[in-house]
Order: sequence, then C-alpha cells, then structure tokens
Amino acid sequence: MNREEVYQQLADYWNSNMPFNQLLGLEITRFNAQNSEVRFVWQDNLIGNPLQKILHGGVTASALDLAGGTVAAANILDQLSDITPATIQQSLSKIGTIDLRTDFLRPGRGEEFIVTAHIIRSGSKVAVARMEMHNELDEHIAFGTGTYMVG
Repeated sequence: MNREEVYQQLADYWNSNMPFNQLLGLEITRFNAQNSEVRFVWQDNLIGNPLQKILHGGVTASALDLAGGTVAAANILDQLSDITPATIQQSLSKIGTIDLRTDFLRPGRGEEFIVTAHIIRSGSKVAVARMEMHNELDEHIAFGTGTYMVG
C-alpha cells in the first residue's frame, strides 16, 4: 500500500470514527505530509453569537486543530520506512495537541468553511503546523499555529 492510499484510508477512518468532529460536521478532504484540508458547512447549531449569527470560536479552533493534527500525523507516517497497520497504529498513538493558538480575523460567516494546514517544522518529538480558515468567498476568517506531540 502506498502512502497516498494510507492517507486516504486514514481520512476515511477518522471521518467515520471521530464523534466530536462528526457532530461539528468536520470532514478531512485531503492530507499528506505537505498540507491538509478540512471542510464543513454552516449549521445553525454551530452559532456562537445568536445576535450576529456567527460561528462559535470553539468550532473554528477545533477545525484548525484537526487540520494541523492531520498534517502532523502525515509527517509521522512520512518518516516510517515500513508502513504496516501495526507501525501506523504505534506511530499515531503518540500524537496529541500540545499548544493551539487561534487568531480570529473576522466574524465566522459563510455557507462553507475551508481549513488548510502546512507543516512549519517536524521533528522526532514535536511538529508545528500553520493553519488558515476561509469561507467559500475566500474571506480569511482565522489562522492558527498548532504544536503537536509526535513521538
């Protein structure tokens, strides 16, 4: 199995087996060791400010964290010389968010939200990712930096 097939199988698995992300409607649409993409559509139950009808900040932070975490996970897998279900499980069991910074640039309005991430640094113990969230009009809503334990 090549890396792209592994990434696709993991995206499918995570999309189907992460109840919190399913609740928010987050879907990993692409990820590899260079970048990742998470998408979700507007739902009224994601409102954080009912007077302005804008996205809850926690939803924004969660989407940024998922995108950063997936690209960090891909970097772990990219360092494996032998890709087997056992090595994948062992490697990914160590991943976790150490720190997440979210900068809100404008209110979360839109019909669809697209979150992208890329790796700034990936080492044997820690990876750092940079994430951005835009709406379907390409309005930049937020960006973030995530630090992930990877080893």
